[in-house]
Amino acid sequence: MKIAIPKERRAGEHRVAASPDTVKKLVGLGFDVVVETGAGDGAAFTDAAFTEAGAKIAPSAAEAVGDADVIFKVQRPLTAEEGTDEVGQYKEGAILVGSLKALTEPALVEALAARKITSFAMELMPRITRAQSMDILSSQNNLAGYKAVIEAAATFNRAMPMMMTAAGTVPPARVLIFGAGVAGLQAVATAKRLGAVVFATDVRPATKEQVQSLGGKFVVVDEAMEKEAETAGGYAKEMPPEYFEKQKKIVGEHLTKADMVITTALIPGRKAPTLITAAQVETMKPGSVIVDLAAEAGGNCELTEPDQVVVKHGVTLIGHTNMPARLASDASLLFAKNLLNFLTPQVDKDKKALAINWDDDLIKGTLVTRDGQIVHPMLKKAEAEGGQ
Repeated sequence: MKIAIPKERRAGEHRVAASPDTVKKLVGLGFDVVVETGAGDGAAFTDAAFTEAGAKIAPSAAEAVGDADVIFKVQRPLTAEEGTDEVGQYKEGAILVGSLKALTEPALVEALAARKITSFAMELMPRITRAQSMDILSSQNNLAGYKAVIEAAATFNRAMPMMMTAAGTVPPARVLIFGAGVAGLQAVATAKRLGAVVFATDVRPATKEQVQSLGGKFVVVDEAMEKEAETAGGYAKEMPPEYFEKQKKIVGEHLTKADMVITTALIPGRKAPTLITAAQVETMKPGSVIVDLAAEAGGNCELTEPDQVVVKHGVTLIGHTNMPARLASDASLLFAKNLLNFLTPQVDKDKKALAINWDDDLIKGTLVTRDGQIVHPMLKKAEAEGGQ
């Protein structure tokens, strides 16, 4: 069977869905691996490194994926409506594995179904222990949280740690982090390592101990509401308007004192909640920095501009929509390992062929389309509700 690794074509995407290490392991499992030339350039993986690992290099995407049984992708494929029909290059019945944004891209899901592609959306991976090594959200958000602090520190015009010198004392920077998921917790740890005083808030009270264990101080908004703020899958629920009103008042005091703010709040399949209003930005100190990791989903700050770095009311707002791609080498290594870990249990090692267990919870949790049908329960429910 043939696995294809095409070059990513979405703007700003420098990652690749395989590394020389995972290619070597895939070849060991019995697959023929074909990598499009230049696919790893943005992550510093050369064609020569892939060749040495056992891959063949294809001169174009069409030649890489045209007869492939499995396609690994970082970003969702482009459709004909976007100018380049990547989906149309796949053979009918091929298997696509990657981050598909399936909950918010119905046109893509329909195109995959029409092409009879069996697609797995890795962002829908169930949050269970067995899936941790396959969880692309965790691996990529971990790097995003780290990079967010580095971006903020590079933009901030003061030092992060307290410095006691003969000329005087430099106070430590104050960092406020919204959301204590994987990205937020890594941001807490990184900011603390750089010497900042760190505060964090999250709708899930269970994160309080995690924040404190990393040296951060936890900001509580409403304990009663926060008790019901986590889904069975471990994600944050969308909170009612009255919660955000309380949050605005309580967190507002911390915002006026903050030097750097990192926002990470996302609701799967929904627009990101607004956590910082334009009026609140006006109350912040001149020279302070906001890094909005929810920029791709509309942003947690009202003034965030996706893929732009802007200054408003003296505050720098950083709205990079693909923070992991700014650490493309490490992000690719982890993403590629997630895909390898997902595929490996579905391989018959004696026959060296795929033997997918369609009853596996991880398969059912990520399977979006199969045999020309949209099969994921969340998508089928949305389709039914849309038709009513």
